[in-house]
Amino acid sequence: MRLVLREVLLAFRRAPLLAVLGVTTIAFSLFAFSLFGLVALNIRQSLREIEDRVEIRAFLVEGTTDAQVEALMKGIGNIPQVADAGYVSPDSALVRARHELEEFRDVMEGSFLPASVELRFKEGARDPETVKEISRRLQTYPIVEEVRYGQEWVEKLYRIRNIAGLAGSVLCGVFALVSVIIIGSTIRMSILARAREIEIMRLVGATNMFVRLPYLLDGALKGLAGGVIAVLMAWSTTTLVTSSLMVTQFFNSQQVLLGILAGGVLGLLGSWFSVGRHLRHIWRES
Repeated sequence: MRLVLREVLLAFRRAPLLAVLGVTTIAFSLFAFSLFGLVALNIRQSLREIEDRVEIRAFLVEGTTDAQVEALMKGIGNIPQVADAGYVSPDSALVRARHELEEFRDVMEGSFLPASVELRFKEGARDPETVKEISRRLQTYPIVEEVRYGQEWVEKLYRIRNIAGLAGSVLCGVFALVSVIIIGSTIRMSILARAREIEIMRLVGATNMFVRLPYLLDGALKGLAGGVIAVLMAWSTTTLVTSSLMVTQFFNSQQVLLGILAGGVLGLLGSWFSVGRHLRHIWRES
């Protein structure tokens, strides 16, 4: 391993400009990848905040007794998908309506609003089928007059989330492939610059793995360095957008660490494919 590290340092001293160019290329490639990740992260966060508002509101018939409301709340409490439920009395409903619709305050004087029960769901239980099924269960109670939950809105939200997830996975794979190709191209330049040295190493009996290791380590180190630079660039971009346009969310510490390690893995993969291809070419020629 000491010999491998020495070979990597010698390669950097011989062609520092090429090494810097390789790290810079990797950094910008991973920066583009991280920008897409930030967009996907913020879209997902926005969708999650919208999903938190998915709820069912069951309006009760006039004259419902406290005992009937208690029985309904007990039945709702047995539904595992429900995170919490709350009873809204007619007076509370009127106060809320006057607060939320201040421009119609005068119209609501003396008005009557029905009592209702509001249900919110646990994360992962907000899909249209689950919401619809619970809505049907509520309608089986005699004291429930009407159930509303915005069926079209819930279905559209769920479709948007599925489309965003699929598009994110596809584009993530595309960016990863592009990163591997770019990293492989930078390693290829190093191999071409040392083609004669590799031939000499083979003539003196060096194994394939012995020849590969310096380039694999070089690619991994360049990937890690590029990952660190890409994270710093992404953080600067997020700070700029937050200060000048809108509040955006940045990666947490685990995601940052995974991003840097991903840079090292992409560098290793790019080096592996590039070294294997060119070594086979050199072996055939010799």
